[in-house]
Amino acid sequence: MNQTAFLDHYDPNAYERPSVAVDLVLMSIVDGTPAVLLVRRAAHPFQGCWSLPGGFVGISESLDDAARRVLADKAHMGQAYIEQLYTFGGVDRDPRMRIISVVYFALLPTTSFAAALKAATDLTLARLVIPWAGETGGVVTAQSADGEMLPLAFDHAAMLGVAMLRLRGKLDYSALGFALLPDRFTLRALQDVHEAILGVQLNKPAFRRRMLDRGWLVPTGERETGASFRPAELYRYRNPSEGAE
Repeated sequence: MNQTAFLDHYDPNAYERPSVAVDLVLMSIVDGTPAVLLVRRAAHPFQGCWSLPGGFVGISESLDDAARRVLADKAHMGQAYIEQLYTFGGVDRDPRMRIISVVYFALLPTTSFAAALKAATDLTLARLVIPWAGETGGVVTAQSADGEMLPLAFDHAAMLGVAMLRLRGKLDYSALGFALLPDRFTLRALQDVHEAILGVQLNKPAFRRRMLDRGWLVPTGERETGASFRPAELYRYRNPSEGAE
């Protein structure tokens, strides 16, 4: 039997097939605290709880296409660079049926969420409460701007825990943190981003020396405006394609 004949007689119902979904972890920093975009669920299961923007993958849709569709339809965001973070396949993670979720991640400045939050009243940029230090790992909870705990649907607390663990693990050797900064920034602003993500205070001279030694920063020759004291020097991120000077 050749492959054509095999496929002509193949029964796709011979095996049970789980559904596949995508969920988006769209994170930022708000008032020195990691934050994530959540949507209030209008229907069961977990009606009234908060979840990551997500949806099922269409039968003729790639994972990336589904993630971009959810980004537009559920998160109300037109453009953002998102990448796969992790796949969650717990047998009982969804009470409806067996659903495998592929999680995508993006780190964005707070300004990127302004239009979405204005357009959809069921969205919020929730502060994250991380009860573990360093790269211990574990679930993460969320709270509103006034400190109210927001109940999370499904296994999304675990998803957020994996996102924070990955972010902390990659921060020191990757350019992730620069996604939260404007094109021109001070070393103080860069340190603020690292401290917010890591949840610890960093030694100022040691941090600055490490960042400068990495070759990631290019002095612009400009200084910040509106400072009460001596204005700090502004830097920009050097893209690897630029090469070292």
